[in-house]
Amino acid sequence: MRLSSPFYLSFFWSSPSLARCYLLRSSPRNGLDKLSRPMLRKNENRAARILALLPCLICCLGVGAVSEALPDDDNLSSAVCPIVYQLDQSPSSRGYHYSFFGNGFFINEQGYLLTAAHVLETFRDGGQPYILVSRPNSPPTLLPATVIAVDSEHDVAILRANSNPFTSKYKVSFLPLSSEPASPGQSVLALSLHPPRQQSAHTFEVPREDRFSGEVLSYESTKLEKSSPAAEVFLLSHPVNLGQSGSPILALDSRAVVGLVEGRWLRSSGVSLAKSSATSISTPGAAIPIRNAIALLQRQSISWHQPQSPPSSSPGH
Repeated sequence: MRLSSPFYLSFFWSSPSLARCYLLRSSPRNGLDKLSRPMLRKNENRAARILALLPCLICCLGVGAVSEALPDDDNLSSAVCPIVYQLDQSPSSRGYHYSFFGNGFFINEQGYLLTAAHVLETFRDGGQPYILVSRPNSPPTLLPATVIAVDSEHDVAILRANSNPFTSKYKVSFLPLSSEPASPGQSVLALSLHPPRQQSAHTFEVPREDRFSGEVLSYESTKLEKSSPAAEVFLLSHPVNLGQSGSPILALDSRAVVGLVEGRWLRSSGVSLAKSSATSISTPGAAIPIRNAIALLQRQSISWHQPQSPPSSSPGH
């Protein structure tokens, strides 16, 4: 089906001082964080397209894909990074205070990440996004990241860590991207991180991991950007929580990314499918197909990894 209006709601975590999508920006003159009034007006104008998906807060050398062995479970979460805004100029006893907007995940050893474009919406008029990266035997730390490209029509974006964590002592890994689309009935896993104290997040506190398993229900069409044509999303039999936007959806068998978390789907067709599934939830999740992110990577000449195909058995003689 094609919808004449958007059927989703974009939102993200923020501290009380960031209510209603205000952007705290650092002044180059005095180093203080101030509210961006143009950003407030811009976000209020965008509110007309916010209707029924509740997107949640809930980057290989050269162009193309490189085959990669399947990541094990211990490496999955180290590929995922919270996307945040640093609120302090100096750390406290709990580290740097930050505001949490969603998740991104590494797609190669050059420090490139993918996320949902709406996670970065507050940074469109300025402000420095950071990623929260794990370290072995140390608390997580903030690394500034650069927005490389955005495809608002399909709600995907590319980031790159300004300092490549793969060349330093960080606990990081990357996820392969599937060349095969997710299919109805396929078993999938949603993986995300969120701060333990959502209204008072600090870097010395290790993020908590969420894993939800389920299956692909169906494909639907909706506008992910008000002025853009309708785009395809696929629905999930498991719920998605506030803070999961931009998180990877993995095929359970290959551990390759088949999509990114977009939000909750509230349209009646998806709800009826979810209720008839084995997990029987009231509100299905919605995800952006990974092909949209791969197309953006190709346009930017950024390569990624694919899962290695299992070896074929030799015929008997």
